Amino acid sequence: MTNRREHAFPANSMVESHEGDFGCTVMELRKLMELRSTDAMNQINVHYGGVISLCSRLKTNPVEGLSGNPADLEKRKQVFGQNLIPPKKPKTFLELVWEALQDVTLIILEIAAIISLVLSFYRPPGEENEQCGLPVSSPEDEGESEAGWIEGAAILFSVIIVVLVTAFNDWSKEKQFRGLQNRIEKEQKFSIIRNGHIIQLPVAEIVVGDIAQIKYGDLLPADGILIQGNDLKIDESSLTGESDHVKKSVERDPMLLSGTHVMEGSGRMVVTAVGVNSQTGIIFTLLGASEEEEGKKKKAKTQDGVALEIQPLNSQEGIDSEEKEKKVSKMPKKEKSVLQGKLTRLAVQIGKAGLIMSAITVLILILYFVIDNFVIQRRPWLAECTPIYIQYFVKFFIIGITVLVVAVPEGLPLAVTISLAYSVKKMMKDNNLVRHLDACETMGNATAICSDKTGTLTMNRMTVVQAYIGDTRYHQLPSSDALVPKVLDLIVNSISINSAYTSKILPPEKEGGLPRQVGNKTECALLGFVTDLKQDYHAVRCEVPEEKLYKVYTFNSVRKSMSTVIEKPGGGFRMYSKGASEIILRKCNRILDKKGEAVPFKNKDRDEMVRTVIEPMACEGLRTICLAYRDFNDVEPPWDNENEILTELTCIAVVGIEDPVRPEVPEAIAKCKRAGITVRMVTGDNINTARAIATKCGIVTPGDDFLCLEGKEFNRLIRNEKGEVEQEKLDKIWPKLRVLARSSPTDKHTLVKGIIDSTVGEQRQVVAVTGDGTNDGPALKKADVGFAMGIAGTDVAKEASDIILTDDNFTSIVKAVMWGRNVYDSISKFLQFQLTVNVVAVIVAFTGACITQDSPLKAVQMLWVNLIMDTFASLALATEPPTDCLLKRRPYGRNKPLISRTMMKNILGHAVYQLTVIFFLVFAGEKFFDIDSGRKAPLHSPPSQHYTIIFNTFVLMQLFNEINSRKIHGERNVFAGIFRNLIFCSVVLGTFISQILIVEFGGKPFSCTRLTLSQWFWCLFIGIGELLWGQVISMIPTQSLKFLKEAGHGITKEEITKDAEGLDEIDHAEMELRRGQILWFRGLNRIQTQIKVVKAFHSSLHESIQKPKNQNSIHNFMTHPEFAIDEELPRTPLLDEQEEEDLEKVSTCGTRVLLLDGEVTPYANKNNNAVDSSQVQIVASHLDSPVHSLETSV
Repeated sequence: MTNRREHAFPANSMVESHEGDFGCTVMELRKLMELRSTDAMNQINVHYGGVISLCSRLKTNPVEGLSGNPADLEKRKQVFGQNLIPPKKPKTFLELVWEALQDVTLIILEIAAIISLVLSFYRPPGEENEQCGLPVSSPEDEGESEAGWIEGAAILFSVIIVVLVTAFNDWSKEKQFRGLQNRIEKEQKFSIIRNGHIIQLPVAEIVVGDIAQIKYGDLLPADGILIQGNDLKIDESSLTGESDHVKKSVERDPMLLSGTHVMEGSGRMVVTAVGVNSQTGIIFTLLGASEEEEGKKKKAKTQDGVALEIQPLNSQEGIDSEEKEKKVSKMPKKEKSVLQGKLTRLAVQIGKAGLIMSAITVLILILYFVIDNFVIQRRPWLAECTPIYIQYFVKFFIIGITVLVVAVPEGLPLAVTISLAYSVKKMMKDNNLVRHLDACETMGNATAICSDKTGTLTMNRMTVVQAYIGDTRYHQLPSSDALVPKVLDLIVNSISINSAYTSKILPPEKEGGLPRQVGNKTECALLGFVTDLKQDYHAVRCEVPEEKLYKVYTFNSVRKSMSTVIEKPGGGFRMYSKGASEIILRKCNRILDKKGEAVPFKNKDRDEMVRTVIEPMACEGLRTICLAYRDFNDVEPPWDNENEILTELTCIAVVGIEDPVRPEVPEAIAKCKRAGITVRMVTGDNINTARAIATKCGIVTPGDDFLCLEGKEFNRLIRNEKGEVEQEKLDKIWPKLRVLARSSPTDKHTLVKGIIDSTVGEQRQVVAVTGDGTNDGPALKKADVGFAMGIAGTDVAKEASDIILTDDNFTSIVKAVMWGRNVYDSISKFLQFQLTVNVVAVIVAFTGACITQDSPLKAVQMLWVNLIMDTFASLALATEPPTDCLLKRRPYGRNKPLISRTMMKNILGHAVYQLTVIFFLVFAGEKFFDIDSGRKAPLHSPPSQHYTIIFNTFVLMQLFNEINSRKIHGERNVFAGIFRNLIFCSVVLGTFISQILIVEFGGKPFSCTRLTLSQWFWCLFIGIGELLWGQVISMIPTQSLKFLKEAGHGITKEEITKDAEGLDEIDHAEMELRRGQILWFRGLNRIQTQIKVVKAFHSSLHESIQKPKNQNSIHNFMTHPEFAIDEELPRTPLLDEQEEEDLEKVSTCGTRVLLLDGEVTPYANKNNNAVDSSQVQIVASHLDSPVHSLETSV
C-alpha cells in the first residue's frame, strides 16, 4: 500500500532524534487512552493538536511508519515499555517437591518410617527377650539387629525417590506447557508499516509510534488511535462488557484498545500504549496486585489437577483464560474432560477399597499378636517390654500402609499427563497445535465433524477459470483483446480498487512455482484474473491510494458483498461492488452488453442467467462472484442508508472461481466414515457448488438418502412461528443433513448446539467444528472440540478454538482423532496393567499378613513395585504410537466404561495366575527349592532366599505382563509393533537390569539376598509363563463369562444436572471429589439458605422502598436456581474461591450481582473481566470473608 498523499508535517516529523525526549510521556498517553469518544477527541485536538500532530510528537510518519532504526526502536522500548505482559514465575523445583510431599499416603509412610527408625535404636537387655515372648537372638543375629534401622531408612529413601520423580514430572510438564504457550505467542504476528512497507511483525516487537494496519478479524495487540478507517466496527466486550459493536471513525471515536476484536472494516492506527501500559496490561496489573487471592484464579487446571500457569500471551491469550473464569458464560454448560472424570471416579473407588483392606490388615495383625501373646500364652505386659511391642505394632502399621500404597493408583494422573503431554508434542508434528489439553482426548470420542469447505476440504488456492462477460460465457479465460476496452477498464478498476489493499499477488518463492497469494484468497483469485488479462492492478492502486477511498462497505457475513465508493475526477461518485452472484444480481437493474453499453436487466433475464450461467458453473464446483458498479452523478446520497445505496447496480461480469479439492481429503473422509464419524460440510457457498464439492470429497455419494440444505430452508424447517429453534424439529433434520450451504455463522452455531443437545440415539454426540472467521467464535466455543485455521484463521477464531490446524488441512483433523483414541487406549492399557498388580499385591500382602503375621512383600519392595508400575509403566504404555487400526472401530462414546469386559477378563485371569504362583512359593517354595523357610521370621532377622525368590518372581511376572498389557481388545499378537516404541523397550530392559541389581546387591534395605543361577532361571521361567498364560486367556470368549462387570463408568446425566447447577463448566473430576463432601454440608446449608433468603428479602425490600428501580432484584433473587429451596437435592459446597466468585456473579438477568448483605451491584460487564479498582476491592474483600466461603452453596 504505497500512499503518496502528503500531510503537512512539522519539520521534525521524519527526524528521529535520539537525544530529545518524545513529545509526550507514558503517563500522558495512558491517561489519554482511558478517555472515550468526544472526551478523547477534545483531548487529542486541544492538547496535542490532532492525531497527525500526535504522530509527529511520537516522531513517526502516519503513511511511512517508523524507519525501523534499531537504536530508535530500543529507545522506544525503554521509554514506553515493551509489548508483553510479564508472565508469573513458574514454580521452582523445590516448590514442586514440597507439593509432592503433601500426598497423604506418603506422609503416613514417612511418620511410620521415622517411628520405626527411632525404635530400632532401642536395645532391651537380652535376658528379658524371653519374657517379652521373643526368641533369644543368637550371636550372629546381633549384627543383623544392629542393622534394624535400615528398613526405616530405606522407606524414607524410597519416599524421597517417589517425591523427586513426581516433582520432576510436574516440572517437565510445566516446562512443556510454557513451551507450547511460547510457540503460540511466537506465531502471533501483526501487520505493521515500517519504512513504507507492510511487514508481519511478532506482536512482542511492536513499539509505541508504530503504524499498524488493521482489518476484519484482527485482535488488536496494543492501544492506538485511528488515523484512517473504512467502515470500522470493534467488539469491545472483552474490556467493557458491551456486546454491541462500536463504530470507530477518525472524526468521532478514534480510540482503539488492545484485546478488542475488529468485527468489520479496515484501517490504520498509530500505537500509543503497549504491554503493561495498555488497557489490557493495566487490568492485568490490577489483577496481579492481590497476588494471594487472585493467584488461585489465574491457574488453569491441567490434567491431574496440578495447577499450571497459563501465561498471558502478548495479545489476549492470558486475558482470555482470565475471562473464561470470570465471565458468566451465556453459553450452555460445556463438559470438561470426560476421561478425567471417569479416572477420578475409578481412583476414588480403588482408594476406598485399598483403605478398607489396609485397615483390616493392621487390625488382624495387632489382634493376632495380642491374642497369641497375652491370651493363649498368658504372658504379662511388662513395662520394659513396651518398646518392643510398639516396634511390632509399628511393623504391622507399616505393612498396612504398604497395602494402601500399593492399592492407591497414584500412577493414574501421571499416566494421563504423560500420555497427553506426549500426544500434544507429537500432534504438533501432525500440524495440530493443541491449546487445551482436554481437547486431545475428547477428539478420540468425536462422532461428528462440521467442517468448513474453503481451505479445509479444498486447497484455498483460488483461480478464476470461467467468466460471463457481455452476453458471452467463456469456458476458458478470454484474452484482453477479446474484450471491449471500456469493459476491460471497468473490470480492472472494479477488482483493483474494490478489494482489501492487503490482498496481493507476489512473485513465486521458487522459480517455476505458482505466484504467492497474500490476503483474502477470493480477492487474490480476482487479482490473478486481472494479471491474466495482462493488466497491472498495482498501477491502479497507486493512482487511487487507500486514503482516496471515499467510503468502504467491507465484506461481512450478513452483506455477503463488498462495495467501495470513490470520487470521480469530474465530480460525482462511483461505487464498485462485488459479492455472491445471486445476491448482487438481485440488486442489478442493468447489465453491460457485447459493446459495453448498459442495457436493462429484468427479473426474467436474471432467472435465465441463473439457469444458463450460474447453476452450470456451480454444478462444476465453481464459486460464482458478480462484479457490478453504480454511478452517483448528482447530489451526494445518504451513505449510511445502505439498502438505498446498494440498488440499481449495473452488472459488469460474473466469474467462476475454482478451488480444487485437496487430493488427500477423499481418503481422509473415507477413514472418518470407517471410524464411525459423520462429516458434515457447512459453507457460505451456493448449494450447487457445495453439493458438487461434497460429492468430490465423498461426503455425499450419489443415491444416498441424505439432505443438502440452504441456510434459509434449514431455518424454516427447525424454527416455530415465533422464530425459536425447536429441538424436536432439529432432531428430525440433523441425522440426515450432510451439506448446509449459504449458511451464516448463527446457522453453524445452531446446528452444533442442536447436535450436542440432541437426545436421539443412545450416546450423546461429540462434535468437532472447524472455523476461520471472526463469527465462527460462538460455534467453536460451543463445540466439544473447536479447530481454528492456522493460516486463514482470524485471531478471534484462534482464541475461541481448542486446537489450531497449522496447515488448514482436513487430514490433520483425522490425525487428531487418531491421537485422541490413542490417548484413551494408552490409559486403558496402563489401567489393565496397574489393576492386575494392585489386585495381586493387595491380596498377597493381606493374606500373607493374616496367615504368617508378615507380608511376603516388604514395604521397600512394595515401593519399588509401585515405582515400576506407576512411573515406568505409565511412561512405557502411555507413549505407544497410534496405528491406523484405531480408525477401524467406532468411537467409544462418552458413557463407555474405562475397563471393558475383555480388560476385566485379562485383569482377573492374570491375577489368578500370579496369586497361584505366589501362594505356592510362600507355602511350598522352601521345599521346592530346598531352602530355609522365610515364614514367621523374628523381628530384624536377615533377609531369606525364600522371600527374595517370591519378590523376584512377583516383579518378573509384572514385567512380562506389561508386554501383555500392550493389547486391550483381545488381540493374540502382543509383540506387534513393539520396536516402534523405543521408550517401551528401554523401560522394560531398564527395569529388568535394575531388578538384577536390587536382588544381587540390594541386601538388607531391600530385604533381599543373592540367588543362584538356577533360582534365577526358575524366576524367569515363571515370569515368561505370563506370556503363555496371556494366550490361554485370549482364547476364552468374553461372552461366555457372564459374571464379568465393566468398571470406570462416566457420570450419568442425572448426576451431572444435580451437581452442576451454577457451574458454567462441568468438571467431572472435581465433581467426583466433591460428592463426598456433600453430606457434611447439607444440614448447615439448609439453615444458611433460609437465613440468606430471609436476609436478602429483608434488605432488598428496604432498598426497593428507597430505590424503586431495584425492585426486580427480589424477583431475580427468588427465581435464581441457586436459592430454590429444594430439601431433597444435595447441595454441593463449592470449595474453591474461584467458583464462589463465579457463583456470586451468576444472576438471571446477567447484569446484577448479589453480594452477601443482599445489596445489588449493577455490573455493566456481564460477560467479561473488565475490572475497575473498586470492583477488584469488592471481590478481594469478599473472598477474605470466612463466612462467605461457607455461605455459598448450589
